Amino acid sequence: MPDLIVLHYTAMCSAEAALQRLCDPAAEVSAHYLIGTCGTIWQMVEEGSRAWHAGAGRWGDVCDVNSRSIGIELDNTGHHPFPDPQMRALEALMGGIRTRWRIPPERVIAHSDMAPARKCDPGPRFDWGRLARLGLSVWPKASAARGDFVQNARRFGYATDPDNSAQATDLILKAFRQRFRPWAYGPLDDTDRALMADLAARYPVDHDTNDA
Repeated sequence: MPDLIVLHYTAMCSAEAALQRLCDPAAEVSAHYLIGTCGTIWQMVEEGSRAWHAGAGRWGDVCDVNSRSIGIELDNTGHHPFPDPQMRALEALMGGIRTRWRIPPERVIAHSDMAPARKCDPGPRFDWGRLARLGLSVWPKASAARGDFVQNARRFGYATDPDNSAQATDLILKAFRQRFRPWAYGPLDDTDRALMADLAARYPVDHDTNDA
């Protein structure tokens, strides 16, 4: 039963090209939905069925993300904003999915969240704050607490090699900033620590999930 929604961009020249690839068995990639820039929605896989959209990665204790998630592809190369008709279609679609499967907003993640070592979609141009304002995702608030950035990241859901703390920090920081601070640059700072501490405190990954 799905208890995650994973958002992607297609990184292709058009929605039609992406649709052809996503429906080609030889490509060995698929998704439940594709949304074009004009707001057109194509459903390719039933929501309760497994699609091959996530690949290798992890969110919290979920190692086979494909089996626990609904994948939504957005027609975008990663280099331009997501148009309003596309965002409105996404918001309506996500509202229905979340209601049908009782998926909480903290279980709506980026492909880059669950695979920070190899993926960067839906990228820094995607408006996560807009989704959060509608209750469709989450957004951090500045916290007086700081704590350990990587430990709090793992509590929120990010998963990396615990034996390589430097690599873990770099990978998580990149994915975190891409989603929550796309304008930030430079080394890890106290704002990163405060925002991650807030996410970990309010949305721990092992709380209120549909674990089987």
